Amino acid sequence: MNLLSVPLCLALACATVMTAAPAPKPKMGSKVFAWDALVAKPTPNGERRDVANHATPTLRVFECHITTLNPGKASHLPHRHPQEELIIVKEGTLEVHINGVETRAGPGSVFLYLANDAHAVKNVGDTRATYWVINLASSLTHDPAKFNPAPSLKSAVHDWEKIPVQVTKTGARRQILNGSTVTMQSLTLHVTTVNVGLAAHAAHRHADDEVIVVKEGTLEIDLEGTKHRAPAGSVCFYASNDLHGMRNLGDTPVTYYVIRMITPETPKPPAKS
Repeated sequence: MNLLSVPLCLALACATVMTAAPAPKPKMGSKVFAWDALVAKPTPNGERRDVANHATPTLRVFECHITTLNPGKASHLPHRHPQEELIIVKEGTLEVHINGVETRAGPGSVFLYLANDAHAVKNVGDTRATYWVINLASSLTHDPAKFNPAPSLKSAVHDWEKIPVQVTKTGARRQILNGSTVTMQSLTLHVTTVNVGLAAHAAHRHADDEVIVVKEGTLEIDLEGTKHRAPAGSVCFYASNDLHGMRNLGDTPVTYYVIRMITPETPKPPAKS
């Protein structure tokens, strides 16, 4: 072999590894990741809290972590990957890059990156910026031939200050996402606010997985009859068909993001009793 061709072969080999489907991960059941139990690890640009990196009944990979960037620091250069990604801003001001377009957004805002769209974020404020990162890989993620060529959702920034608010019997609701993506048949995201002592609904089950991110306040989580406390910053995962309920445990309104996914792997709905 010509020695000059070795670097090229190695590069091609690395590219193959990066785009190949990952090895199967053990499936994660319903779980609460309380903010005060998440360990912050220093990084060159700030810090990071790892939450989860598992398969679920609906997803090949559910990966979640929380990044903090110091002022003026960026997450990375604009890059692309096959899994789809959600970012929710906890605090600070970010400049969001999506396919060459840059937009500023502050606390509460949500960013969606569809498969293989170029993206990055940078802290452009004068204080630290912290945000939740949620990577979602379905059975289609590493099979481009099966990608949805015309998803109803697009990579976009949803500015918290511009999201319409609907008053409900128990508090308020903000609808942000509801449609298909490149690799998921359905992705929905809304924000619920529940007043003191109330629950948005009774404990229930459904076939699709659900992720809860607590923006402010404190939730009491009921997972199959076991109670958990989830203060602001916490992440909760409800596996397909598991019984789950939530109520406001604090003395101020609680606000949380609700994310639900349907993929080719989503199990059947629970049988009616």
